[in-house]
Amino acid sequence: MMNNRRRLLQYLLASGALMAGGVSGVIREALAMGSRPIMPGIHSMRGSVTVNGKPAQEGDQVARGDAVAVGPNSQAIVVIERDAFLLRENTLVEFGTDIVKQTLRLVSGKILSVFAKGEHRILTSTTTIGLRGTGGYVEDVDPARVYFCLCYGETELQTSGGYRANYRTTHHESPRYIYRDSGMVKPVTEAPMLNHTDAELIMLEGLVGRYPMFYGSENSGAY
Repeated sequence: MMNNRRRLLQYLLASGALMAGGVSGVIREALAMGSRPIMPGIHSMRGSVTVNGKPAQEGDQVARGDAVAVGPNSQAIVVIERDAFLLRENTLVEFGTDIVKQTLRLVSGKILSVFAKGEHRILTSTTTIGLRGTGGYVEDVDPARVYFCLCYGETELQTSGGYRANYRTTHHESPRYIYRDSGMVKPVTEAPMLNHTDAELIMLEGLVGRYPMFYGSENSGAY
C-alpha cells in the first residue's frame, strides 16, 4: 500500500494536481485512506445541501431511494456503498432503489461519479447512460444539450431519439455533447473535457478504497 501511495503522489506531482504549498485536504485524505473502512453518507459539503428536502450536514447517511439537492455556490461529496459522487452547485440527484445496479437520475446540474465493479446507470433528460467499472462526469444544465465524459471504463448510450453507442475509454478520450433535438442528423457530437479533474477522480476513488483506471491497471482497484 505504501508503494502505491508513493506512486500516486508522484502521479499527482507530475500532473500538476498538487497545489503549491502542499496537498489539498481531500487529496491528502485520499492518500491516507489505506485500509480504513468506507464511510458512507455525506463525506463533506459546503453551503446548502438537503437530503429528501431536509437540511443536511456532514456525516448524514444517504441511501438508495434518497434525493440530494445542492444549492447555489454549494457542493457535496457523497458515498453510497462502494460508489462515490461529487455534486456541484444547483444539482438535484435522485438515487434509485434497484438492488442489482446503482441507478441515479440527474434531474439537473453537474455530477462526477465513480462506480465499483458491476452495471450502473445515469439517467438524464436526453439519455440513458449505462456504465461498467467507470468514472464519469455529466452536466445537464444547457437547454440544448447534455454533456458527458466517460473518464474511464465502458458505456452504452441510448438517447430518447433512438441513437445508441457503445465505447470504452481509459483517460477522458471521448467526451460527448448529447443534443435534445432528436431530429438532428448527428444527435451526439465530440466535445472537449470540461469542468472536472483527475485530482477529483483520485479523491473520489480514494474514498472507496480504489485508484482510478488511468493511474495504472496494477493499482486501479477492483473494476
